[in-house]
Amino acid sequence: MAATGRQNGSPTAASDVAARLREAGFVRLVAAPDGDALAATGLLARTLDALDTPFQASVTDFDAADRSTDADLTVAVGLADATADLALSTPPVSATAFDVVQECDGSPVVALAMAGLVAADEVGGPVADAVTASGFERHPGVAVPTVDPADGLAHSTLVCAPFSGDEDATREFVSDLDLPEQLGPDDRRRLASRVALAVVGHADATDRASAALERALRPYHGGPFETIAGYADVLDCVAREAPGVAVALALGHDVRADALGAWRDHARRAHDGLRAATTGRYDGLFVVRGETDRLPVETVARLARDFRSPEPAVLALTEGRAAATTLDDTRVGPAVRDAAAALDGTAEVTGQGARATFAADTASFITAFREAL
Repeated sequence: MAATGRQNGSPTAASDVAARLREAGFVRLVAAPDGDALAATGLLARTLDALDTPFQASVTDFDAADRSTDADLTVAVGLADATADLALSTPPVSATAFDVVQECDGSPVVALAMAGLVAADEVGGPVADAVTASGFERHPGVAVPTVDPADGLAHSTLVCAPFSGDEDATREFVSDLDLPEQLGPDDRRRLASRVALAVVGHADATDRASAALERALRPYHGGPFETIAGYADVLDCVAREAPGVAVALALGHDVRADALGAWRDHARRAHDGLRAATTGRYDGLFVVRGETDRLPVETVARLARDFRSPEPAVLALTEGRAAATTLDDTRVGPAVRDAAAALDGTAEVTGQGARATFAADTASFITAFREAL
């Protein structure tokens, strides 16, 4: 199969999307497997429900989507899908969905919208204003989706510390602080300070680690998972780990236990995979190569980019799958697409990089990617 060659298209105006949703008799929402797209899908689906418009929602990999449907309007969310009637592909798509809800005279679920923005590494704007207006307040502490700070920190993918992915080590770390059962502001502040020191003090931490850590500190408190950023973490992991649970979560169904279970499993594999991976450094590129086929390459790439990579671009890969991400190199996405095309694969360019499947060994993909880059 040849690479799709799809790229992020021009932004679709919220008013145009709203008009198409109002006119549709049956809508199909196809979301990319990430927290931003999942949040946007939840916002659109709830709006369709309020409009009494039947819909179907799914989270799927770009190369696995079933295009057959009886829907008279198919909306790709977070995917620049040329086969869809509409494509919301310019991140953060949750911000666009927030505007669509308002265009439809609906009331957006502001915690869900803000969680989508956090998952997309974005802050501010009308969504943040709405969060504040809705009574959410920022508290000192660390953004986790659980009442138990040790559980939350062990499985967070918003931080990368020596204890990450290891609940026993995290409980020992938290126990050393001798915190009370009910944390007050000073206790949360002390915990956040120690977590920050653990993250930036790691031997392999990069200069970007302190900046990346900021979205995990002083979180908005409240929502279905204790903090909004913790909610974002769950959305992002569950979208990649358990698509069915992810859709139910975005629609507001009571799947908290299943969502947290998928979040824990995904986070453990990401942190363990990053620790065990073989790494290589090239000019402008940091490569993380895992040995397990269950390596969550997109989460590993993001963690490496934010906390471990001395280079601006990261390529994480295992047999048959790869993800690249960057903060400032626009060549990375097209390079993934070209490398996949050269190896009989498929690729999808995303907001800060790309993901791909390919029919070759990892060494061949690394070579093809570097040549394309």
